[in-house]
Amino acid sequence: MEEQLLEILNQTQSSADAPRKQAERRLQELYTNEASHKSVPTNLRQSAILVLKTFVQSTWSTSFDEFKRDVPLSDATRTQVRETILSVATSNDEGDERKVKAAASYVVSKIASADFPDQWPALLPTVLHLIPTGSPSQVHGSLKVLSDLVEEGLNEDQFFKVARDLVKIVYDVAVDGSRKATLRALAVSIFRSCFDSLEMVMDTHRAEIKGFAEEALSAWLPFFIEIMKMPLPPTPSEDQDGGPQEEWRGLIALKLQVVKTLMKVRSVFPALLSPQSPVLFSTTWQELSTLQEPYRQLYINDERQGRLEDADGLPYTLDFLVLEELDFMQACLRAPPVRKELEAQLQAQNGAEPQHTSWLTEMMKVAVAYAQITTEEEGLWEIDVNIFLSEETSVTANYTPRTACGDLIIKLGEWLQTVAADGLLQHARAVFSGEQQSWKSKEAVLYVLNQLLGDFLDVNRTIGPELSHGFAEFINYAQQQSDMFLRARGHLAAGVLTRTSGEALQHIGPSFLHQTLKAIGDDDSEVVKVACIRVLQDYIQCLPAAVVQPLQTQIISAISTFSSTQDPDDLGDSDDLMVTLVESLRDSIRVDPRICITPGSGALDLLFTLASRGANNFQLTMLVNETFEDIVYAMAKLGSEAYIQLCEKVLPSLIGAFDVGSLTGENSLTNLAADLLAILAAHGSSPLPQGFVATIMPKLQRLLLNSTDGELLRPGTETVKSMLLHDAEQVFNWRDNESGKSGLEVCLAIIGRLLQESIDDHAAAEVGGLAAQLVERAGSERLGPFLLDLLRAVAVRLASAEQAAFIQSLILVFARLCLVGPQDVVDFLAQVRINGANGEESGLQVVMSKWLENSSIFAGYEEIRQNVIALSKLYSLNDPRLAQIMVTGDLIVPQSDRIMTRSRTKQTPDQYTIIPLPLKILKLLLAELSFPDPTPTNPLSQSGTFSPHLLTPHRGSIAGISDHHPSSEPHNAEDHDSDADSADADNNTNDGDWEDVPSTLDLGLHVTKQELMAYGAAAGHDGSGDSGLFGQARQRDDETQGFLVQFLREVPRERLEVGVEGLTQRERAKLGSVVGGGV
Repeated sequence: MEEQLLEILNQTQSSADAPRKQAERRLQELYTNEASHKSVPTNLRQSAILVLKTFVQSTWSTSFDEFKRDVPLSDATRTQVRETILSVATSNDEGDERKVKAAASYVVSKIASADFPDQWPALLPTVLHLIPTGSPSQVHGSLKVLSDLVEEGLNEDQFFKVARDLVKIVYDVAVDGSRKATLRALAVSIFRSCFDSLEMVMDTHRAEIKGFAEEALSAWLPFFIEIMKMPLPPTPSEDQDGGPQEEWRGLIALKLQVVKTLMKVRSVFPALLSPQSPVLFSTTWQELSTLQEPYRQLYINDERQGRLEDADGLPYTLDFLVLEELDFMQACLRAPPVRKELEAQLQAQNGAEPQHTSWLTEMMKVAVAYAQITTEEEGLWEIDVNIFLSEETSVTANYTPRTACGDLIIKLGEWLQTVAADGLLQHARAVFSGEQQSWKSKEAVLYVLNQLLGDFLDVNRTIGPELSHGFAEFINYAQQQSDMFLRARGHLAAGVLTRTSGEALQHIGPSFLHQTLKAIGDDDSEVVKVACIRVLQDYIQCLPAAVVQPLQTQIISAISTFSSTQDPDDLGDSDDLMVTLVESLRDSIRVDPRICITPGSGALDLLFTLASRGANNFQLTMLVNETFEDIVYAMAKLGSEAYIQLCEKVLPSLIGAFDVGSLTGENSLTNLAADLLAILAAHGSSPLPQGFVATIMPKLQRLLLNSTDGELLRPGTETVKSMLLHDAEQVFNWRDNESGKSGLEVCLAIIGRLLQESIDDHAAAEVGGLAAQLVERAGSERLGPFLLDLLRAVAVRLASAEQAAFIQSLILVFARLCLVGPQDVVDFLAQVRINGANGEESGLQVVMSKWLENSSIFAGYEEIRQNVIALSKLYSLNDPRLAQIMVTGDLIVPQSDRIMTRSRTKQTPDQYTIIPLPLKILKLLLAELSFPDPTPTNPLSQSGTFSPHLLTPHRGSIAGISDHHPSSEPHNAEDHDSDADSADADNNTNDGDWEDVPSTLDLGLHVTKQELMAYGAAAGHDGSGDSGLFGQARQRDDETQGFLVQFLREVPRERLEVGVEGLTQRERAKLGSVVGGGV
């Protein structure tokens, strides 16, 4: 049938009237007869609708993203398609026909997004009329259509015109106890979707939307509370079909949609829920307490299938309900009325005897009950320890009731701090002393302890000796039990407990470490061994060096022994296990990096073995690079002898990796070896060890002259550059045995190849640095005629370069030459002719234009400093040839109030003024001069004097946004404050994060703070000068700032006055503040 449709669709493109009209009529017949005809098998009807869906998406309206071509359909045909597909979606069919109706519903919403209300005014009235009057099947179809319309088909204006009627209709379905629970759940789901539409226009219509929501919730909230209080029917057995299963699943689906809707309301209008938060909290808590037993039967003792949804996308299994309610209870804990009441209860019970039955202990009981390992998890973890590790390190997307309980305990710890730990200890005593408690309950206690103390660790919070020793007793017990998951948890909890106990467990910590090492070698369970390898990181970081260092060799040996027992292929596929092994090895090496050059230690061999097995894993290669860089840096600090020993140990392995990678086609292995070699050379001694260049240059030469892989060319280029930096004579004195070329000739050949346009910018990004280093180290005498050829090749390649890092690399060749001979550079470039897009141009014009256009995006402290000094020297030349060059200046801001969409932006690209080159240099130097904004309240702008201590970075680097760019203008603080005041007045509440101020980041959700904090700290503390997530992009560079101030003061006043008319007001204020007086 699809082939027939394609042929008909092709005929609709015919230029002849008769065939085209016949095809249109045939399309109408097919859609009417095939999609709606009940005698056609369900699968064919569904296929027909799917074809229709594709047809509608690609041809119905130009407003669709999927639109491809215009198929001329008559109004009658379009009307017929609309009516037919709506009748299919809202038909009275049952059973398998729901799949057909679901597909038809989507097509209805898609057409409606283009045609409603102008071309299809009867759509919503028809649907809204069917819901209260139709049969259950028609009601279901109509609700499904309505759901798709709210989510996909209606824009904001269309939604608000029908919002009240729509909400009233679905409310009537939801509260009708005579209807199926799944229909009522679908109605609640539609109500929740309404809040997505409300949220989109909150900023512009806050008061009206809040009033509408308040009115709607006044009716819905009592119903929600009623549904939450309804008890579930008895748990049906797996073989029970029909009524019991349908009733069980239906009520779970309804409860789930209620809780999801409450969570949505809280995210948009939290202040509206705040008064009801105590009853919502207590109701949720009561239900979670009641559901413990059925949850235990279904998922902890048995292995019922969970995480299931019906054909309408409504989840209906108990694990989903528990998960949503745990999240909602955690959200309620932040509501001020709930928190106030719970704090009052804690204060009333403070020091009293019945603290064992306090709400905190009861909440711990609920959390431990749902944090138990399910039967499904138990089976998966036993088969694959990698899954166990991914859950343990929170790098999995699998959010379960167990992880939700961990988040709940963390939230309690953030609020109550060590009081939460005390409540957990009270419950732990009851669990570990109870004879009827299973090993899963005991493991769950230690799991939530792990989560709580892990969060304490993130914020440098410790617990007291009483808590430490109390938990240590249970940990010792767990480590001796026969259940492997309980043993593994005992070891994991011991590590984090030792780290958060301060000095309290320092006498016990060594024994924990010894037990861990013993378990790695002797325990029968791989889960326990992996847990112990993971926890080594905790002990190494918290125990004194005097305890850990004597065990360093034993620790590395234990990791090596375990990895040697693993199948190489399986280990290579176990990403989380590989990362854990490398992390533990890295920490053990950091105890004393000299272990790497100690005979027989095997630390480096193990590192390279793990690296070779996981060379395709980006995270692992980054860890290996980081670990190796630590080692090389430590050896370099120890002196040349240690560095020589390191080279003797690692160079054979690295060179061998190039051969293995070439033979096996393992590009990732070769790239990793190139990265490590670049690190080794970057931290090399000066001079390099004898024979260093002769050992690695043959391989590097072959790779750099033949490979096209950017991931290999960049580190290879860096290695040659580092060798020139540390020991240029050894490079120049080396001679290739095969070609007879000297090291200088080989370097020139490498640079020449990388400057070819066949090598992309990304791959050649480091060639400029290599060329600059070669020019500086070899000098004009050694390079002879090759120098001008080299510089000419750099200038020619710069003309076509597009990638920012590559452009910077090439420009710095000339910038570094300008530091010592700016006039020579200008004279040379003036003689070069380059064929570009505009025909033959002067090399001076090409290079200077490219240089000044890209100076504002330079990165790196040293590079920016060199660029600034080079530009200042060019400015000081006052060469008339430079003054004649015109370059781009300030952005011309369009004087239009039209909203600039992406398509309009493409049609009207940014335009810039054209200014003389010296003026552009002055602008760039002033942009680099960090300085406060010249406002009337700024004492600097009033006094006209300059004080170096007032200089603070106004952007990340010279790579930041230049002064003329609109986005660089400061925000109006008064406007911001007035907006905030307006919002606060609207909310009129002091509910913290239960105010009506939506937050884009909620740490209470399943995003661990550890990941966010690590991401924020990952950059900006690596010495690169790049920004971290939460920090400024660049710190002060007083040396460059001081140079700029001195330079500008030395420029003749008449020279500055020539170009001052081309400066912005802010630039003039900067310049005047530096040089004094009016400019």
